Amino acid sequence: MLGTKKNFWNFGGLFFFYFFIWATVLTFLPIWLEDQAGLTAKESGFVFSAMSLVALLYQPFFGVISDKLVFKKNLFASVVIVAMFMGPFFNVLFIPLLDFNIYIGALLGSLYLSYVFFGGVGVVESYIERCSRSNGFEYGRSRLFGSIAGATATFVGGILFVKDPGSIFWLASASAVVLGILLYTAKVNVSTMGGSQGGSEALTKETILSIFKLKNFWMLGLFIVGAACIYDVFDQQFPNYYNQFFDSPSEGTNVFSKLVSLQIGLEAIIMVFMPALINKIGAKNGLLLFGLLTVVRIFGSAIAFGPISLSLVRLIAAVEMPLLLISIFKYITGVFDVRLSATVYLLAFNFAKQLSVMVFSSVAGGLYSMIGFKETYYILSAIVLVITIISVFTLENDKPNKLPFKNNSLKKAI
Repeated sequence: MLGTKKNFWNFGGLFFFYFFIWATVLTFLPIWLEDQAGLTAKESGFVFSAMSLVALLYQPFFGVISDKLVFKKNLFASVVIVAMFMGPFFNVLFIPLLDFNIYIGALLGSLYLSYVFFGGVGVVESYIERCSRSNGFEYGRSRLFGSIAGATATFVGGILFVKDPGSIFWLASASAVVLGILLYTAKVNVSTMGGSQGGSEALTKETILSIFKLKNFWMLGLFIVGAACIYDVFDQQFPNYYNQFFDSPSEGTNVFSKLVSLQIGLEAIIMVFMPALINKIGAKNGLLLFGLLTVVRIFGSAIAFGPISLSLVRLIAAVEMPLLLISIFKYITGVFDVRLSATVYLLAFNFAKQLSVMVFSSVAGGLYSMIGFKETYYILSAIVLVITIISVFTLENDKPNKLPFKNNSLKKAI
């Protein structure tokens, strides 16, 4: 029991410092690109599209490598080491690269940032999810440390960013050092996940490729493209839309950082109870509820008439993220072979999402410039609504699955 509690706090710490880096950098990246790098909304959209494109190159390999490594820390450690250079990259290299050539700068920047974030996040989450099953603690409860980190980072980052935008990236580098220490000291109880659940000896090329024969794999990918992708695209330049409701961008940025801190604080509280809710209603229903709330938040942002109403709509995200994070892992481990959980997660979730984000980021950036934020939000909310309705009929129902290890779908494909 004592060992389990120690493991819980250690892996919770991994989540905390990884997502502290995530929130510190990505929350303020749209504002930094516009105010510090001098990019337009369309150019910022191109940078995010490039990040998604590069992430596509990482994710298939990251998924297979993660399932092969099982509990080995090599890939996770590489993400941590790259993250340690966040301060030098932003404060020394990125703006000169963008000034030299927007396309070259976006590509090189994406190679770096995608390794840490859009590619690396799947490595981090799938590794800790696997360890949670081995060490006997609920993944969702350790994941709440990521939400706490997000609230802390956006609050602290908002203060630092207003005073000195470059300081937040040095903070990210320092956090990566602590993350590395925690990863080095993390222990995994391998003995509880022997055989087919924990080992990689049975994984063959044919077994891995068989997931592409599953209809449910493609239907899950479709839902991710139409819902989780739009969630990300909507959030990318939302801070710039939010700032329009204030007299000055700095005032908007300051208020927004505090709002996001409140949102993620609520998210952390909700994360504690979300596993029990998903266990009761089923992971499929959790995903569908996420889609519905995403529609409400995007459409609600379009019709918001002031900063207060817009801020209230933003707080819906405090429920959305726990719904998505808990539901997606429980859905994958409930419907697919858990030996391939990282591969399915990085392909059906991360790969599909980044592929569509790559396309939609540039499209949305162009629409923001042409027709404005509100009209674009109407379009985005309609897309999510249609895909969510389709997914009611196309996603496999996981609710009858009571066992933690189930691979019926995979057997059908093989």
